[in-house]
Amino acid sequence: MKPALALLACALLLGGCGAGDVGAGSDAADGRMPVTAAFYPLAFLSERVGGDLVEVSTLTKPGTEPHDLELTPKAVAGLSQARAVVLLAGFQPAVDEAVASQAGEAAVDVTDAAELTPGPGGTTDPHFWLDPTRMAAVATSLGEAFAERDPDDAAAYRANAAALVTDLTALDEEYRTGLASCESTELVTGHAAFGYLAQRYGLGQEGIAGISPDAEPDAATLRELTEHVREAGVTTVYAETLVPPALAETIARETGAKVAVLDPLEGITDASAGADYLEVMRANLRTLREGQSCS
Repeated sequence: MKPALALLACALLLGGCGAGDVGAGSDAADGRMPVTAAFYPLAFLSERVGGDLVEVSTLTKPGTEPHDLELTPKAVAGLSQARAVVLLAGFQPAVDEAVASQAGEAAVDVTDAAELTPGPGGTTDPHFWLDPTRMAAVATSLGEAFAERDPDDAAAYRANAAALVTDLTALDEEYRTGLASCESTELVTGHAAFGYLAQRYGLGQEGIAGISPDAEPDAATLRELTEHVREAGVTTVYAETLVPPALAETIARETGAKVAVLDPLEGITDASAGADYLEVMRANLRTLREGQSCS
């Protein structure tokens, strides 16, 4: 479909489209497969695995907290025109509902490949992408999903996925080496997003908030965390992007710890410490090495 006709179709069907909506809503004139990703890590995977063969749009816009995503009717309607809708079921209820009603066989749920496990309080921890090894498993799975939806280019999708796995394996090795010898192995983070990372690299995690950053602690929990920081000799409390740092700053002030910023990589903005997933993960590693006093 020519761009002018695509815009007209959007106007008639959806009440108008933004610049990013045309590719997600129709097969472009250049033949790229339209892919919609629920939030940033899935968009990064989709872009790397799809390469030049796909046009990716993201439901969760930069700077938006993905846990709390609400979708417009226009965004929901647009899902019916994507050939692949990549999501993590259970993480964003609004996305789950929209995909169930609109996406049909286009839905690509990465939950099984991510091998999610319970986090604090028994709630399933969705933050698989902070573990490069889990991220690599999802990349491979996504390559197969794209190959199934576009068989003519199956070899390219699988090759792109393999190249990304190579990059993620190198990132994993950097983390293993960089965090192998640290004076402190206890992480105190803005919310309990870093459990998979901590488990992978021999660290412990205590989240100020729960799995969702909205799950703020009560006064008793804050006192317990403050005591934990003192007893464990924690010298750095980690705030994070997209969430106000007030609670982290309070604990740091009470204990004499400093505050540093770890990015849970739920979105990329101009304030992020890198332009993509790999760059921000390496920035996080540098922050952790300093904050945990790693040699």
